[in-house]
Amino acid sequence: MKLRLLAGVLSGFAAASLCTGLAVAQADPKNSGYVLDNAGKPNPNIVRSGTNLCWRTGFWTPAMAIAECDPDLVKKAEPPKAQTPKVAEPPKVAEPPKPGEQPKATVKKITLSSKALFDFDKAVLKPEGKKALDTEVVARLREVQKLELVLVTGHTDRLGSQAYNQKLSEKRANAVKDHLAAAGVPKDKIETLGMGKTQPVPGVKCEQTKRKDLIACLQPHRRVEVEVKGEAVPK
Repeated sequence: MKLRLLAGVLSGFAAASLCTGLAVAQADPKNSGYVLDNAGKPNPNIVRSGTNLCWRTGFWTPAMAIAECDPDLVKKAEPPKAQTPKVAEPPKVAEPPKPGEQPKATVKKITLSSKALFDFDKAVLKPEGKKALDTEVVARLREVQKLELVLVTGHTDRLGSQAYNQKLSEKRANAVKDHLAAAGVPKDKIETLGMGKTQPVPGVKCEQTKRKDLIACLQPHRRVEVEVKGEAVPK
């Protein structure tokens, strides 16, 4: 009887101790794989065994392992790979045409002010206008070994009707054509085009009320453009 009573007392004491242990040792709500000791609030510690092993809960899986308790199960981060410095590529140099290959034709655009070529509202080339054509156009044609086309386009300002300006732009383009042909440019390679006042130079705004001032402001619109298409002479 005394032995049974003593065993009963000891059993009751063990049960009370177990309940007390469960009261202070609970699973981490963020990681239910390990039991935490709430006595260490606000920074609870993981409960460990006598051999310093972390106490796992019944929910523990290898995926819940942490480096503090199961370092062998935690995948170590791979060291960053060394990046190979990029070497700047040398600038590309245009390759010369291969034997038997035809070089590509290029287009050069030359814009001449009609003030240098003609008097206002006229279509007869001035002496200085002829000199400008010889310097700016004829001399540059020497850089073309296979001439395909010389397109001469005349432009006017907005003063006057479209019909009048159309004829004036055509006359000026033809005057330039005649001079280029006389200077040795093949006439069958020259084409002319009159645009009248339909293509003013962008960004030029003139609001002058006096006609003299307005004519001076509109000067950039009065121009002749010469486009040369052909193969450049190799250097």
